[in-house]
Amino acid sequence: MDIEVLGTLAVRVGGVSITPTAPKPRQVLALLALRAGQVVPVGVLAEELWGSKPPRSARATLQTYILQLRELITAALDNGAGGDAGQRRQAKDVLLTVPGGYLLKDGDGTSDVREFERLAGTGYRAMDAEDHPQAARLLRQALELWSGPALADVHTGPHLQTEVKRLEESRLCALDQRVEADLRLGRHRELLAELTVLVNRYPTHESLCGQYMLALYRSGRRGEALDAYQRLRATLVRTVGLEPSPALAKLQRSILMSGPDTLTARPAQGVSVTPVG
Repeated sequence: MDIEVLGTLAVRVGGVSITPTAPKPRQVLALLALRAGQVVPVGVLAEELWGSKPPRSARATLQTYILQLRELITAALDNGAGGDAGQRRQAKDVLLTVPGGYLLKDGDGTSDVREFERLAGTGYRAMDAEDHPQAARLLRQALELWSGPALADVHTGPHLQTEVKRLEESRLCALDQRVEADLRLGRHRELLAELTVLVNRYPTHESLCGQYMLALYRSGRRGEALDAYQRLRATLVRTVGLEPSPALAKLQRSILMSGPDTLTARPAQGVSVTPVG
């Protein structure tokens, strides 16, 4: 089974799609796919579909959605994805009913989330080892697995919303480190267009702002770097009543006082990478 959630939802068995078109079965499949190999309790699925007050018919309706998914799996298996004759899997071997819930078996298939986490983790270790070319390459490969927001075409209830938030946070952390690796490699001019978009998308993200300020400064645009700081400060004060972190304020002072070649590669070390807003 091949699972893709970093963009639109796509689940395939033997290359054949089993992704339903109806919204609620898609929602069920998305949660099962994100937790492939784990039991997803009936109560969790019901809460995902109907919130804290599921209808009395919730269990029966959920069983109908599971049946619809198994019909799609059966069609995929009948299309030659089930293995050799005599050893052909059945839908119930792929989507199992277990005590208290359901379990989707992904076997030896691919998962874009697993691959993203593998590449990003290797990239972080390369950063720790100060192998910036390798870190930039690996983190770029990890980010290229994303074709859009996670589960962009799936209605999300409370459990999927939590999963999407976790994935987006992981994506932003990988992006922050990839930009940092590129800055360490002197690619400040190449980063300016991308960082311009990012600081507008995440207007209170201090780490990205610090990277943008440094890229502007190194490109001979000192005034714009200082303007970027003031915009962030105004946004933070207006929205959350806070001043920028000491690390970012130190970067701003360094830009005000330093000569063109005296800033280090990471003057904003320690700036929070948590996205806000």
